[in-house]
Amino acid sequence: MSDLPLRSQLAVALGRTAAKMSRMAGRGDGSVIGGKVGLRLDPELLTRLAKDRKLVLVSATNGKTTTTRLITSAMTPLGEVATNAFGANMPTGHVSALAAAPTARYGVLECDEKYVPMVLAETGANVVALMNLSRDQMDRAAEIWLLAGKWRRALEASPQSHVIANCDDPLVTWGASTAKSVTWVAAGQHWREDSWCCPECGGPLDRQDTDEDSDWRCRQCHFARPRPEWTLKGETVTGPDGRAFPLTGLSLPGRANRSNALIALAVVAQFGVPPEQALPLLSQVTSVAGRYTTVEHEGRRIRLLLSKNPAGWLEAFDVLQPKPGPVALSINAQGPDGRDTSWLWDVDYRILQGRPVWVTGERRIDLAARLEAAEVPFTIVDDIDQAVMAVPPGHLDVIANYTAFQNIRTRYGRVV
Repeated sequence: MSDLPLRSQLAVALGRTAAKMSRMAGRGDGSVIGGKVGLRLDPELLTRLAKDRKLVLVSATNGKTTTTRLITSAMTPLGEVATNAFGANMPTGHVSALAAAPTARYGVLECDEKYVPMVLAETGANVVALMNLSRDQMDRAAEIWLLAGKWRRALEASPQSHVIANCDDPLVTWGASTAKSVTWVAAGQHWREDSWCCPECGGPLDRQDTDEDSDWRCRQCHFARPRPEWTLKGETVTGPDGRAFPLTGLSLPGRANRSNALIALAVVAQFGVPPEQALPLLSQVTSVAGRYTTVEHEGRRIRLLLSKNPAGWLEAFDVLQPKPGPVALSINAQGPDGRDTSWLWDVDYRILQGRPVWVTGERRIDLAARLEAAEVPFTIVDDIDQAVMAVPPGHLDVIANYTAFQNIRTRYGRVV
């Protein structure tokens, strides 16, 4: 930190002060306001803080916070790692994360999809992990093909960056295909409703799925799934050298987290951390910013699941307790969520049939209309407390989008 120009040192110090005041006022952890103050005083602060570090950028529509935490855990044998593992994923959060660990040689930064070009240009990140792209907050993030196109241009202009990309997602593949150096990873694509057409020419994509492999290719042009170096089959990862490793020791549940773990293994391998060393470290991650956490309240075991978009709901359904386990659903439509709730109609809620379902949140009527169309019986309640107390003592899964999740997390005790 002492190598920074005086103006940058002052920006860091004042940013820390602003962050501390934010925490004291109960307004959050201060990452955003601290970074905002720092960048206002020194617009080049992110570039200065990133200098001489080995950085990883992690971006996706779903799973980037979890994957950032997994990568950070697996990189601990290399020394201190700077990270924004709790979700402040824009340049303000990146500045705060790097400033908080001035001596860390390594950094793992979750990056909002929209900000990948800007952050890559300012940091020259060594590795960029790209996992999936699907519709999310359309009133803010714009059309996902436009995002993939911005990734292409940014990676073409950053030849020093090595890309770890999920070749099972055609949009990610297209976005990463201009990079000079790519490791293709078959991490799966469970939500496909946003990638039936070829992003190269607009033609239809033909898909073939077998027990051994998945494949896709355009019917009208050359665009096709690259051959992966890392693969995931069930609970087994196979690396570039053909060795296989079980993921049975992961603490985080579900197929999405097995995919996240695969990406993490491929990333840390670029820094010399082999799977046999990384896997025990991945298993130590049991909760990420409250996701998957189980809290106790009045004899109820409440498990918190975050779902922000159609693809995220699909993954949440994958880890629900077996039927007839109860579930509470909470939907808001504030700025961080996206104001438009029409995406609820893209989620197939019929999987909830046969469960007791409670509906709450600011936009509970929107969700109730969708459930009624899916012929899922439900009970509307004014707040999450009513749903919790309506359930007999035992387990309750709670699925909520972003601000609803944060409200519930605060209500029952914030857990990292």
